[in-house]
Amino acid sequence: MSNPLADMDKPDVIFCIGTNMTECHPVAATRLKRALARGAKMIVADPRRIGLAEIADVHLPLRVGSDVSLLLAMAHVIAREGLADQAFIDERTAHGEDFLKHVEKYTPEWASEICECDPDDIERAAIMYGGADRGAIYYTVGITEHICGVDNVQSLCNVALMTGNLGREGTGVNPMRGQNNIQGAGDAGALPNNYPGFQAVTVPAHQEKFEGAYGRRVDLETGMTKVTALDLCGDGIHAMIIDGENTLVTDPDRHHCEHALRSLDCLVVIDLFMTETAKVADVVLPATAWAETDGVCTNTERRVQRLRAAVPPPGDARPDWWIVSQLAQRMGWEGFEFESAKEVFNELCSLSPIYAGLDWDRIEHGEYQWPVPHEEHPGTPRLHEERFENGRGVFKMLAYRDPEEVISDEYPIWLTTGRRLAQYHTRTQTGRSGGIDYLLPEETLEVHPDDIARLGLEDGGWAEMSSPRGRLHVKVRGTTKSPRGTVFASFAFEDVPVNVLTGGGYDPVTQTAALKACPVALKPVGPPPGVGRGAPGPQIGLGRL
Repeated sequence: MSNPLADMDKPDVIFCIGTNMTECHPVAATRLKRALARGAKMIVADPRRIGLAEIADVHLPLRVGSDVSLLLAMAHVIAREGLADQAFIDERTAHGEDFLKHVEKYTPEWASEICECDPDDIERAAIMYGGADRGAIYYTVGITEHICGVDNVQSLCNVALMTGNLGREGTGVNPMRGQNNIQGAGDAGALPNNYPGFQAVTVPAHQEKFEGAYGRRVDLETGMTKVTALDLCGDGIHAMIIDGENTLVTDPDRHHCEHALRSLDCLVVIDLFMTETAKVADVVLPATAWAETDGVCTNTERRVQRLRAAVPPPGDARPDWWIVSQLAQRMGWEGFEFESAKEVFNELCSLSPIYAGLDWDRIEHGEYQWPVPHEEHPGTPRLHEERFENGRGVFKMLAYRDPEEVISDEYPIWLTTGRRLAQYHTRTQTGRSGGIDYLLPEETLEVHPDDIARLGLEDGGWAEMSSPRGRLHVKVRGTTKSPRGTVFASFAFEDVPVNVLTGGGYDPVTQTAALKACPVALKPVGPPPGVGRGAPGPQIGLGRL
């Protein structure tokens, strides 16, 4: 996030796009509700009428995968109405005039044909955000899990740059991280293109620095992503370690994923529980949970926090850092002789400029947000206040492009996926709680009542849902929360493995899968044998087409 969580109740106008915050970030969302209570306005762009849309001043129910067209049209209106911050553009950005010229042709009427939003609502939203003294953008994977995910984020940055909504209280472009320590994992170098501290692996000076620190030379080229690694399983990659991820359930095109993992000579999984992925592993190493671990977590607002073990770990469970360091040592690697999480973190601080002013003892109370470049530095709650890291914010000249797969006569319905409040991610943890299971015991497919009637489905009955990659059976739930022509399901339940269907393309820059826009077909089917109308069923109807 460019701005701290404390800024969430300070904007005049809040623009939420691709984020179902009241279900996926319910604690943080209370700050937005506080802002609305004091008079702030809110724009919500989401295909579904989610909880945020119910309390928004403008809801833009855009078609899945069409975000760039909407954002280009909003930029057009902001420029046309004289709401661009020309002083900010001149003083702090590059290619501003080119961008203002670029968006002249992208009218709300043009965008409406693509994103299916009312052009008057696009105008209202653009004028509302462009006219704000403090406009803040919040987004999550609803705009990144597309083949144009990078374009979507850059489009948001364009809108923030042209209005000067960066570097000030109550403004910013703020991605809400989807899981604990996702930010910290990136900070520590768990990315194929960066060393710790987001130091690019393609820069010779960085190569020399880490060669000196680690005693090994790494090629000046970007490493492979998980997508590439799974493609090479059994044909170039013969062993793999998966740490803390239920890959079989979360990744697209499950058949391909399972085939890849079973093609390995050796699969090692490090996790808390025997997940679906762990069940296909050759070796499972039990890890400690957060309350059993001394360590460090960096959250969505870049706040670096100590974790302290509250209870001893069960059985043979060990911290992830210890397991990884022991594996490395036993394979003959030097430099992994860590005795504590403190040693690991202090090494990170010695190598990462954004952590350079921190150490294990200094983060005891969790008051610092990176970058903290030296020991006297107070931390940086708000980015870009005086300058951008590269000197100027750069406008990107983008154009709309369709998803790799679009609806057709064979697959005429859009499927979009996400999370639900009561169950977290793949239910590795929440699925083991009887109380939570009582709140949400099964997965259902959200279908608009008009589509139920048109397709011959039954509210509470069963449907077969298919895509070019597979098919499954799922119980139907009629609701106007999902628009006509679009259905929604979470990927939380193993007995409704929605990611059997997804996987139609990847962002060419990040190789992020298009999990939010998948063409599917629906047809009515009877309940599976032994499953009553009101009862959750076992895994059923799973197969490749």
